[in-house]
Amino acid sequence: MAKIADLKAKTDSQLSDQLVELKREQFNLRFQAATGQLEKPARVREVRRSIAQIKTLQTERSRSAQA
Repeated sequence: MAKIADLKAKTDSQLSDQLVELKREQFNLRFQAATGQLEKPARVREVRRSIAQIKTLQTERSRSAQA
């Protein structure tokens, strides 16, 4: 799981790219869980939290740009 300071250092395009990768991983983890092949159940939670952190950062940046 990425540290929030590491995420803040990234550009908007890097965050968008990482968000796409995490959503793809989340999709694959859901399929693994449904078929019983999930090796690390805790990874689902980590990915979900990382997605939330990135979305929060993107929202903060867009609001500060508008103000």
